Amino acid sequence: MTMTRRAMIAAACLLSAPAALAQADYPGNKVVTIVVPFAAGGTTDLLGRVLADRLGARLNGKFIVENRPGAGGNTGSAAVARSEPDGYTLTMGTVSSHAINPGVYAKMPYDHIKDFTPISQVASVPNILMVNLDLPAKTVPELIALLKANPGKYSFGSSGAGTSTHMAAELFKVETGTDMVHVPYRSSGQVTQDLLSGQIQITFDNITIAWPHVEAGKIRALATATPERLAVAKDLPALAEFIPGYAAASWHGFFAPSAVPKAITAKLSAEVQAIMREPAVVEQMKKLGVDPVGSTQEQFTAYIASETKRWAEVARKANVRIE
Repeated sequence: MTMTRRAMIAAACLLSAPAALAQADYPGNKVVTIVVPFAAGGTTDLLGRVLADRLGARLNGKFIVENRPGAGGNTGSAAVARSEPDGYTLTMGTVSSHAINPGVYAKMPYDHIKDFTPISQVASVPNILMVNLDLPAKTVPELIALLKANPGKYSFGSSGAGTSTHMAAELFKVETGTDMVHVPYRSSGQVTQDLLSGQIQITFDNITIAWPHVEAGKIRALATATPERLAVAKDLPALAEFIPGYAAASWHGFFAPSAVPKAITAKLSAEVQAIMREPAVVEQMKKLGVDPVGSTQEQFTAYIASETKRWAEVARKANVRIE
């Protein structure tokens, strides 16, 4: 090896050493921002804050949550896709932002596969079919009969076009041959308020948001949007009992921009997997009706691919397209 060649290699090593050291020391004393592409107070926000708290404690750093709602999660997700890929801007993605929206929006502001590195699926959150107390339907068969007798008369609310709460209802419509008017909102909190007041009559929403109102007797729950009944609501039937194969849970995952160093995303993935197995976190999630997951990067990548395909087919059948 010539002296010039050795000198070049030595120089390259010197240049790469600070970067490698920085990755090993990540996050160091620099603040990490977790962008939640939905409004504060929702399930995605709640899970993002749990991760921010636990990652900060485990990695001896500072993780903060920044809410950037809009366009069914597209606004905040796009901002992260365009951010500096240094590991200091991450996002809480969902089934909406990283599986449903690509099959629903005519023009996406990011490529949900190419622009992101999946870190770990954080949790799966059941959706619940609920109605206003004044609606004359106390069971799923009664609701289906009511909707079939009155096509287009009743409205359902969602936390935004393309969200899991929207597509859960679209899947219900496809499977039952019914028709409802979609009313999109910016947050689950707004949906709940209008359901309580009767401005809308029906919704599918995360159990974390809805269940307290159900338990208080202010909203009537008809079924869970899950294949089986839930441990926290054993008396509530699953929609699959009336619509075989029906499943429309909401899931949440942790993502980094695609060019973030692998050493950082691997480190974050290992930490998230460990966090979602911490007894205190598991207990907190279970009380909310949330199923903690904590998958590997490979498992999460495969799951995103299957979910993207499934929801694109639902959007096609339901003729859901957002220009």
